[in-house]
Formats: sequence, C-alpha cells, structure tokens
Amino acid sequence: MALVGAFVGIAILLGISVNILGNTVSDCSTLPGYSSASPPTHTGWALACEDQNTQTQSAFALLAIVLIVVAAVVILTVVKLL
Repeated sequence: MALVGAFVGIAILLGISVNILGNTVSDCSTLPGYSSASPPTHTGWALACEDQNTQTQSAFALLAIVLIVVAAVVILTVVKLL
C-alpha cells in the first residue's frame, strides 16, 4: 500500500508541476545578449536565462522518469502478490 500511495502522490505532484512548470520557462528574447542567429550565441543575462530554462526542463523530465520507475516497482510488487 505504501508503494501505491507513493505512486499516486508522485502522479499528483507531476500533474501539478505540469501546470506550474509550463509557465515558469522565461522568455529570454528581451534580455541583453540574446542572439537570434542560427545556431544562437547568447551572452550575459540571456545565456543565464537560457541555461535556467534548460535546467528547469531537465528537472521536469527527471520527475517523469521517477514516476515511471515507481510505477514499475508498484507493478512488480502487485504481480509478486498474485
């Protein structure tokens, strides 16, 4: 039951974080040092902003991986109980 509770808790946190993190990625195009070239060569504040956006997206992807791992553990535990 603890594993099922953990899965449900992480699923709820993931659902809430979709709403929160979907709006936290900043628009860096208005900052000094933003480059619209291809490939972009941001500098200064724009580079820091883009790095922060990348880290936020990576953390969100890691949360989804944690949910998958917990789901696998819950499934294996349920199968073991049968």
